[in-house]
Amino acid sequence: MGFMAGLKWRRLVLKVGSALIAPEAKGCSTRYLLAIAGFISECRQQGVEVVLVSSGSVAAGRAAIPFAHHPLPINVKQAMAAVGQTRMMQSWRNLLDFDCAQILLTHDDLQHRNRYLNIHNTLRTLLDHGVLPIVNENDTVATAELKVGDNDNLAALVATVVDADALIICSDVDGLYTANPRADSNALLIPEVHQITPEIYAMAGGSHHAIGTGGMTTKLQAASKATSQGIDTLIINGQKADSFAALLAGKACGTLFHKQQERLSAKKHWLLHSLKTRGELQLDSGAVQALLHKGASLLPKGISSISGDFDKGDAIWLCDQAGKQLAKGISQYSVAELGKIRGVHSQQIESILGYCPSEVVVHRDDLALVEG
Repeated sequence: MGFMAGLKWRRLVLKVGSALIAPEAKGCSTRYLLAIAGFISECRQQGVEVVLVSSGSVAAGRAAIPFAHHPLPINVKQAMAAVGQTRMMQSWRNLLDFDCAQILLTHDDLQHRNRYLNIHNTLRTLLDHGVLPIVNENDTVATAELKVGDNDNLAALVATVVDADALIICSDVDGLYTANPRADSNALLIPEVHQITPEIYAMAGGSHHAIGTGGMTTKLQAASKATSQGIDTLIINGQKADSFAALLAGKACGTLFHKQQERLSAKKHWLLHSLKTRGELQLDSGAVQALLHKGASLLPKGISSISGDFDKGDAIWLCDQAGKQLAKGISQYSVAELGKIRGVHSQQIESILGYCPSEVVVHRDDLALVEG
């Protein structure tokens, strides 16, 4: 069974936990990170885009703010995170010979429509320019109600945001076992999971309702989120350099959770059938041809007329001159903004609006053609 045979994964999210960043919880260490950095570099060499979700800011900053009592108060953890975030980023930067970018998120960022779209656009732009996005929960400002809760689930959300093909979660065990391998010598590694059932959660010692900040249960929750969105998910032992060598060689390692449907079909179905449209754009013949036959994004130049009342992030219909609905997509602009930039070249957007969040009105990745 070859996971990466023929490099079928073109974009992946790699989640690395605190135990790999700061094994002794006393600051950053390269003990495990060298092999991970090598894997990221080799993926990029082979044309595979990578987004890194990296825990470890609190552990990396713990030595700077001594505190004897446990559990740590929220203000102390946030102060440690503030120190540790820069140290963690510097550690990755020292190991990698290409540009890295820091993205700090809270649950509120991913729930808020406009912020979600901005995150989506920022990550897409970084990948387009060969920059490695390094994502972490914003522990410095996040309160309990704003937190995703753990970076396993954050990684699954990020994988959905960036349209990843695969999510790889690095653990301190080889994958999912039939029982806790540290307590049961008869526990067996499960190489593949086709459906995440209550029995699968029971093997991890929990349920999908469990609340936690790590452990195998949150990894299964993340796998469930990602696979339902058409994203293969793999749990591997990030402490073993052999895990990464095996992946690059197309060999089996860890536990593979098979996606439940194709990623593209899942997103297309969501666009066409789940999103309520709030407006309509009529396109000129050139834009129609580019849309139907060239897989192009929609530029403001190609818009003939606008109807409806929609905001940035809303779904809109794209129609031909006769009013036939050709595609549904997510608009990067509000109806008021489009009224000002309709029919102009993308280079003129900033001079007209005073800002330019996107050179396209609907990106091809956020667009689904109507069949027939």
